[in-house]
Amino acid sequence: MTCPEILQLLASRPDPHAVKGMAHYGIVAKKVYGGWSTPALKKLAREVGRDHALAQELWAAEVFEARALATLIEEPEKVTRVKMDRWARDFDSWAICDGACTNVFRYSRYAHQMCVQWSSRREEFVKRAAFALMAGLAVADKGASDAAFLRFLPLIKRAARDERNIVKKGVNWALRQIGKRNARLNRAAILAAEEIHRLDSPAARWIASDALRELRGPAVQRRLTTSKSPR
Repeated sequence: MTCPEILQLLASRPDPHAVKGMAHYGIVAKKVYGGWSTPALKKLAREVGRDHALAQELWAAEVFEARALATLIEEPEKVTRVKMDRWARDFDSWAICDGACTNVFRYSRYAHQMCVQWSSRREEFVKRAAFALMAGLAVADKGASDAAFLRFLPLIKRAARDERNIVKKGVNWALRQIGKRNARLNRAAILAAEEIHRLDSPAARWIASDALRELRGPAVQRRLTTSKSPR
C-alpha cells in the first residue's frame, strides 16, 4: 500500500466521540480520526509489513494514526540518531512518544545513548522519551549488563523533581522496570527510590513511594527470588 492509500483508509473511520475521549487522556495531534484501536492498527501494520521509507512518509503526514502506524512498521536497524531525535522533537502526546520508544527505539543500537542525551532535555515529551526508553530497554534488552541500567539511576534521581505529570510518570516507569529486571537491580532501584523520597519535591515523593510499593511488594520479590542470579 502507498502512503496516500493508507491515509485514505485511516480517514475512512472517523469517530469524533473517540477523539474527544482520547483528548481527555492527553492524546492529541494536528489530526486525529479516532476510529482505530491499537489492535486494528497492529493488524494493519502486519498487512503493510516493515517499510522504512513508508514509515517516514506516514510520520510526515502529522496524523495521529499515521504516526502510530509508522512506529509499528519502521525498521529499527535503519534508525539513526538523527532520525530518533527528529521524531522525538515531533512528539505531541505521550501515546506517540511511548509507541515510538516501545515499538522502534528500544531496538535501535543507539537506544542507551539517547536515554542519556534526552534525560537532560527540557522539552516535555523528549524528556519523557528518555525514561520511556529506559523502561523499554529494561524489558527488551536481554543482553545488556546491570552496569548499563545502574548508569540510569542517577539520571532518574536528577529528573525526579520534575513536577510535570508526563515526565514524572515516565521517571517512575523507568525506576520500576529497572528494579524488576533482577535481584541486584531491585536492590539498587530501592536504594535510589529511598534517596529520591528524601528530596524536597512532591513529584519525587510520589515517584519514590509508588516505586517502592511495587519493588518491595511480594509479587516482585517472589519472582526475583525464583529467577536466575543477577550478572
